[in-house]
Amino acid sequence: MKMWRRNLWFCWFGMFVTGIGMSQIAPILPIYINKLGVHNTGLIEQLSGLAFGITFVVSAIFSPIWGKAADKIGRKPMLLRASLGMSIIVGSMGFVSNVYELIGLRLLQGVITGFSTACTTLIATQTTNEEAGWALGILSTANIAGSLLGPTFGGFIGDTFGFRNVFFITGGLLFIAFITTLLFIKEDFVRNEKMEFSTKELWNTLPQRGLTLTMLLTAFVLSLSLYSIEPIITVYVSELCNHIKDVAVIAGVVFSASGLANIISAPRLGKLSNKVGVEKVILISLIIAGIIYIPQAFVKNPWQLMGLRFLLGLAFGGLTPAVNTLIKRITPNELTGRVFGFSISAQYLGTFGGSVLGGQISSFLGIRYVFFVTSTLLFLNALWVYFKVYKKINKGSSK
Repeated sequence: MKMWRRNLWFCWFGMFVTGIGMSQIAPILPIYINKLGVHNTGLIEQLSGLAFGITFVVSAIFSPIWGKAADKIGRKPMLLRASLGMSIIVGSMGFVSNVYELIGLRLLQGVITGFSTACTTLIATQTTNEEAGWALGILSTANIAGSLLGPTFGGFIGDTFGFRNVFFITGGLLFIAFITTLLFIKEDFVRNEKMEFSTKELWNTLPQRGLTLTMLLTAFVLSLSLYSIEPIITVYVSELCNHIKDVAVIAGVVFSASGLANIISAPRLGKLSNKVGVEKVILISLIIAGIIYIPQAFVKNPWQLMGLRFLLGLAFGGLTPAVNTLIKRITPNELTGRVFGFSISAQYLGTFGGSVLGGQISSFLGIRYVFFVTSTLLFLNALWVYFKVYKKINKGSSK
């Protein structure tokens, strides 16, 4: 087996577990904070939002820093640092005695992350352009599926084994990711001291700055679109359920349906992007995703919503790997870590922004408008991709 193929599957496991580690706290946060001694409902909601969002905001700041470190000292050291650090920090959340300790650890979790950046960079630099679409398609399923399945995982473990055990079990899985990375992931890294730049110099050095900027914006919009429903999903499902029990479980399954579909479609659409062009896959997937959001506002029961979320995941499966593949193609190998660091930052900001946006739109306009606004953002993104990416690439290929 080629070295990059073996690395791919161990990176997949690590990214999947890391995705769970970032998001598993979402459904249990209010209950956990209540058990830590906060009983005012309004304060619980405020502290829950802070504890959940602070990890993604801080991760957005530190991802480019760890990406730069990956380009300097290698990607495997970054994988070991992130997996071991997260296993300790997430595991420690099970021992906290008050909510401020929990928030502090969530902040440290944001600082120590960087596993996804290093994994994506490692696989991108070890594969050829012909292999990259399929490989990055496989890899993208890990992070998205872990993030989307994380809330279901956290809710199930919390209800079955107790809320503190959510952190102990997740920390244990992250430690397994550290051990597998240490033993099985291989890298032949050669440092290129000539390619060390400041952020401004890096940007001026990139050969396709316009395309890179468009891909970073697209990465942001994708995460924002996926997570705009996160703060309102339980309320929306409860409105659709009509006295059905286990609303929280059904809401978790509905939210995670797109993650399952993503696992199915991403590798296949990654291969397709190599054949027909990444710009076509990005453009068509954005349009289809925008269309699928609209009927979600008109569903009559949670099963219809689940089916539409599954279809949405199939469409989204073509987006992240295509974005990463295009970034790889237009970025020098020596700078790949830093550029992917910015891409991961955009995704984390989108996750946080989506959660905030969904809650605010629902509060002021109503739940169904969340789907309309998200659909509009996807269509606007598709329009920009058409003029800035699709037309540019096809114009260049026709010469």
